[in-house]
Amino acid sequence: MARAIWNGYISFGLVSVPVGLYSAPQEHELDFHQFQRGTPDRIRYKRVNERTGREVAYDKIVKGHDVGGGEYVIVEQEELADIAPGRSRSLEISRFVDLDEIDPIHFQKTYYLAPADRENASSYGLLRDALAKTNRAGIASFVMRSKEYLAAIRADGNVLALETLFFADEIRDPADELGDLPAKKSSGKQLSMAVDLVEAMSGNWRPGDYKDSYTERVKKKAA
Repeated sequence: MARAIWNGYISFGLVSVPVGLYSAPQEHELDFHQFQRGTPDRIRYKRVNERTGREVAYDKIVKGHDVGGGEYVIVEQEELADIAPGRSRSLEISRFVDLDEIDPIHFQKTYYLAPADRENASSYGLLRDALAKTNRAGIASFVMRSKEYLAAIRADGNVLALETLFFADEIRDPADELGDLPAKKSSGKQLSMAVDLVEAMSGNWRPGDYKDSYTERVKKKAA
């Protein structure tokens, strides 16, 4: 049985539903350590003063924010702690929106929400079914591991799913990042041929049809 990575309450209006938060995806990425070739000796990293070459103890290190021109604003850990968001147990829904209105580019990571106890399972189920029937998502904010998140709570079959969302100012404008892009001028025979090709290659979305073949080959190589 998985352990919740966060426990709290979904709250909206006068309703409060206790829930636990669980990771939904499990990535395939393999962990590797580094060794000196020809030896069993592990490679370790040290925090070193780039001017003196000497190792620096962790409690002697402060953080600096680059403000440009080689200048940095130094910030003490205590200062960061003072402005960090407090520990929150509330997933406070501020509004419900049509799920289809959320551009997928805003989706960051998926979690599952589960009822924290049997006594509140009916309230959990009622919210899930209402979201499914209306195709709505509850937009909420919460704090986890000293970081504030924007989130969308939606129905996914029998479970409530929580999608952490990128804030609007975290999404890059493609016009600024990519330069000139082709204008929307496709038409005529070429567009018709492209549409025909897309239609010919179309099918149902079946996630199980796709495998991480690269990771499988790496596992065989490392076995």
